[in-house]
Amino acid sequence: MPGRVLPRVARRLGTKRWIMKRRNTILKLDRGVRRVTKGRRGVLDIAGLPSLELTVSGRRTGLPRTTSLLYIPHGDTIILVGSNWGRPEHPSWSANLRSAPTALVHIRDDFYAVTVAEITGVERKRLWDLAVEFWPGYEIEHELSGHRTFRIFELHRM
Repeated sequence: MPGRVLPRVARRLGTKRWIMKRRNTILKLDRGVRRVTKGRRGVLDIAGLPSLELTVSGRRTGLPRTTSLLYIPHGDTIILVGSNWGRPEHPSWSANLRSAPTALVHIRDDFYAVTVAEITGVERKRLWDLAVEFWPGYEIEHELSGHRTFRIFELHRM
């Protein structure tokens, strides 16, 4: 029962505008949890939501860049939405991912390479609806961003 309660509470909190304004605090807490757990868990994991660490080469420097993200499990694929907590600009990880054919994913004790596909057109609408159903906070973030079109990526395990 507790395993089902936390994700429901987290999803409800994710629809509150004030939670988006606590972004920096949540990100600092997430970095601390990731450091203590050697990257195996983050704040979202504690709340019962799926999170991963994405490592992708920087588009300008070529250096590896790692960020912790909520993901949407979808069959054999992972869906990522570049919401950037409702900020008006795209997240830098999405620009890096856009220019990279592959990336690395770290979920709990599992590390693996993925191929990257940015989703557009009709398929984007279908995955956007799936993402909002999974994480209703994306609608609030979309509104806060000034209705920026979020980049959506599908990652396939290599």
